Amino acid sequence: MLRFKILASVVPLLAAAVFARNEIGSVSQPCIALGETSVELTSLFWTAGVHVAFTEDPERATVRVQITDDADAADFAVVDDGASDEPGACQGNPSTRLITIASQPVDGGPVIYLSTEGPADYRIYVRSKTFSQKEAAALIVGARGGHPLPLQAASL
Repeated sequence: MLRFKILASVVPLLAAAVFARNEIGSVSQPCIALGETSVELTSLFWTAGVHVAFTEDPERATVRVQITDDADAADFAVVDDGASDEPGACQGNPSTRLITIASQPVDGGPVIYLSTEGPADYRIYVRSKTFSQKEAAALIVGARGGHPLPLQAASL
């Protein structure tokens, strides 16, 4: 009977470990490389160093992100029209910063107001099959820890 109880308690733990390993090892999450650091979205809330939230109220926002139709006017552009210039740039490494999108603001984390009109702290251009405008905004804000600062060149 004791063996059955031990087996019954171990099986769910093994299943959870396999699920977590597949989620952590997955590279299908949106990711960008900024210099020596990569920034990746994760669905594992507890692993993220930065938790961003979105709001429809510009008064509640701590960071404003404008969606632009002109790539030249954008601070950050995501376009899926060719291979990356830096293969493997977003593979997991110790300097990878993990970002998650929360449904509500978390511990003073950035709250993003996403719109097509200015003024804005960042301007983004997104034409992608793999990145949504919301994901691109979360990555760019999360890359700076929620602080609106000028950006260096980023690559996919």
